[in-house]
Amino acid sequence: MYFIIAGTVAVFLLDQFSSGTFSLLLDFYPVAIFHGQIWRLITFIFVPQSDRIFWFIISMFFYAFLGPFMEREWGAAKFTLFYACGIVLSVLFGLLSYLLTRTMLPTASMYYVNLSLFLAFATLYPDAEMRFYFVIPVRAKWLALFYVFLMLWDIIQTPTMYLFLLLPMRLPSILASLVNYVLFFWSYLTPYFRRFRHQSSRQTINFKKAARDVKKEKGYLHKCAVCGITDADDPNMEFRYCSKCNGYYCYCMNHINNHVHIQ
Repeated sequence: MYFIIAGTVAVFLLDQFSSGTFSLLLDFYPVAIFHGQIWRLITFIFVPQSDRIFWFIISMFFYAFLGPFMEREWGAAKFTLFYACGIVLSVLFGLLSYLLTRTMLPTASMYYVNLSLFLAFATLYPDAEMRFYFVIPVRAKWLALFYVFLMLWDIIQTPTMYLFLLLPMRLPSILASLVNYVLFFWSYLTPYFRRFRHQSSRQTINFKKAARDVKKEKGYLHKCAVCGITDADDPNMEFRYCSKCNGYYCYCMNHINNHVHIQ
């Protein structure tokens, strides 16, 4: 990770003396790659994601903390595999985007790959306290959700006239980072899906239990609002609720179509 940070800092400094021209020689332009500039398949990982020095310094400090921390947590092999998979998926999705759209814009960047690194940290340590802008204390899970929102908002707020122009440039990296995250954290995500299904099933069971409790307490479950007949009086009688009445009013089959609607 320190190697990538050092390379990114070097490119940023060279950009200051070349008005950003140096990054253009390294960025992921598929049209240039297919014309022989194959170094772009690798060099795009060193292209800075911001040309403003304040945000660049913050991002470098952030990655300098996050990268080594995750490397110690996972081990060098797993961390390298995670980061390398993010890069490879970005390349594949970026090339696919070019083949489908023939865009002349760069179709891969490291912004969302690095963001997936933070999502990985937030998944492992959701309650870890971080300083938003080095001042505001925020738990990692909420900060991760905020960044995901920004990721989606980055697409949603794009004017329609530019959407088809910019989507091939942003979408490949977004998909690559999400696919990479799911591949490595599927085992962490499945318990949440199972818990959600269990809660939905339990709510259905509780509803049925509540219906049985009502019938046990009152002696019936349905009662016609007109004639007063209940399902206890006539077990074969069918009951319906009227959608035109203002409220939940039950009627037997003799009065469902023959009553004054309550407003």
